[in-house]
Amino acid sequence: MFEVSVEDAKFWKNCVDAIVNLIDEGVLEVKADGISLRAMDPSQIAMVSFFVPKKSFVEYKVEGVGKIGLNFDSLSKFLARAREKEKLKMVLEENKLGLEFSGEGKRSFKIPLLDLSAGPQKEPKIDYDATVKVNAGQFKEILRDATLVSSHLVLEATEAGFFVDAKGDSADLNEKATAEMDVKKPARATFPLQFLDDIARACPNDSQITLHLKTNAPVKVEYSIGDAVLTYYLAPRIEAA
Repeated sequence: MFEVSVEDAKFWKNCVDAIVNLIDEGVLEVKADGISLRAMDPSQIAMVSFFVPKKSFVEYKVEGVGKIGLNFDSLSKFLARAREKEKLKMVLEENKLGLEFSGEGKRSFKIPLLDLSAGPQKEPKIDYDATVKVNAGQFKEILRDATLVSSHLVLEATEAGFFVDAKGDSADLNEKATAEMDVKKPARATFPLQFLDDIARACPNDSQITLHLKTNAPVKVEYSIGDAVLTYYLAPRIEAA
């Protein structure tokens, strides 16, 4: 049995958008305490780990389900039809996931399940040297600045502050962000800008993004959408010595 409902359909849409920004399809792990997903993007340089607890749902009946394989790109398009203050109910019906939107009236869609056998990826175990907490809206603006300069950018955390650098053929960018920091030792690494943009895009502008940094190691990015927790890992580009 799988019958779950959220009071605001747009909440679930925002959660799915945070996933689909990196992967097109994947497997939801359904357990008594909530729903999770962990998957690599097709290029194998980024990972998304997602968990939404049972308390986020106004109805949660999930006996004997286990896994649900979905095309998140398709699911996102149907969820984009959510209207203000509509409730969303999701029900498994044979080999399809039913979506029922209810507000002033009721609408329903059914999307096919996918047979995806790959198990969840393991999260990297990294002893990070610096933790940076920055306003999401500010971080997104920094990324927009960087797109004017390069396809890659450097994230650097030192005792002097949190810096973002980008160097291009016709311009350079150096920006210091207002951030809450815990720096055990300086950390600096270069990352593809498009992936950072994909990762940060779904985070509400008034929320906080947490970055965990270590020199030339994957960055760990964390933020929340309501009670849902998103964690991402993005591999660095190692600069030539």
